[in-house]
Amino acid sequence: MKMNLLIKNLKENLSQILTLKFISVLIISFPSAIFADYFNIPLAWFLGPMIVTSIAALSGLKIIMPKIVLSFILIILGLHIGNYIDQNLFNQMLGWIWTSLIMLIYIIICILIVAKYLQKFANYGEKASIFSAAPGALGPLMILAENEKTDLSQVATSHLIRLIIIITVIPFIIVNNTDNNVLLNDDFDYFSQNHLNLILLIIASLFFIFVFDKIRIPAALLSGTLFASGFFQITDIASYKLPDETVNFCLLILGSSVGCRFAEKTVKEIANNSLHSIVATTILVVLGLVAAYVATFFVETNILTLILSFSPGGIYEVAVIAIAFDLDPDFVAFHHIIRLLFILFTVPIFLRVLEKIKK
Repeated sequence: MKMNLLIKNLKENLSQILTLKFISVLIISFPSAIFADYFNIPLAWFLGPMIVTSIAALSGLKIIMPKIVLSFILIILGLHIGNYIDQNLFNQMLGWIWTSLIMLIYIIICILIVAKYLQKFANYGEKASIFSAAPGALGPLMILAENEKTDLSQVATSHLIRLIIIITVIPFIIVNNTDNNVLLNDDFDYFSQNHLNLILLIIASLFFIFVFDKIRIPAALLSGTLFASGFFQITDIASYKLPDETVNFCLLILGSSVGCRFAEKTVKEIANNSLHSIVATTILVVLGLVAAYVATFFVETNILTLILSFSPGGIYEVAVIAIAFDLDPDFVAFHHIIRLLFILFTVPIFLRVLEKIKK
């Protein structure tokens, strides 16, 4: 029964690639990326498609991002980050215990402050405010929110507006505070590699994605690929470096996918939540900056890398920014996966405490 459902979903996703809804996304995304790149807009291949598809979706254009396309891009993203994984990384992880603890404290403070703000000034329900205040993990939180019979529209809109703001602002901050340009290195001879290693890595990634999804590890597409890529590279079984130009394609698809999330939203719905979402995002970002600053006392890491690591949401989007600007993608990805784990651990605790207080 499950196999039949899996095959049906696979066929449905494959058929979506040939639909006008997805082709429209590509038609408007590529010119917008080129246009943004021409005017030297930071992270042009992400911001251009994101802005255009967001406008198109809110204007009523029927667009879609097939899950199979997004999944493929996330596997590529995981393989890119996997190139940064070596034995030295595991030695460094011991020093990341403190930044992980800072992350947990940051999440708890974020939920307490932002949830209170949304309840008092935006008239959010107690549960909706907790889900909306969490710094990220929209997908899993939507499932929890639905089970708790919470206003899904408020939660989704809050997170989406926050994501748009964060991903739009971060590239400008990086460009104005670093000499790093988008990483494109043409010196490496990609054709001299053993291409069978790529096939092996993809098969291993799919296996671990399936396993991680079954045991409910957050961001299974990214964490599963990272585990496969890292394990095979450290054990010298297989390694493969993808062309850096593929980063641009990852940026385009991820940017477009953000815009496509507004497909079921209305301008009125966004307008009603925008002001309080902007304030909530500002609070989360400021708290993230404070957490990043505190973390500088425990790790010798670039402050921009720490800012990305404590960004309140957008695990895949932030990871590809870290790759694009060569800002320790392994460190950033690790902390965002930890952030997801902590959110999924703390939010249910907040809900239980809330239920006990009501009793």
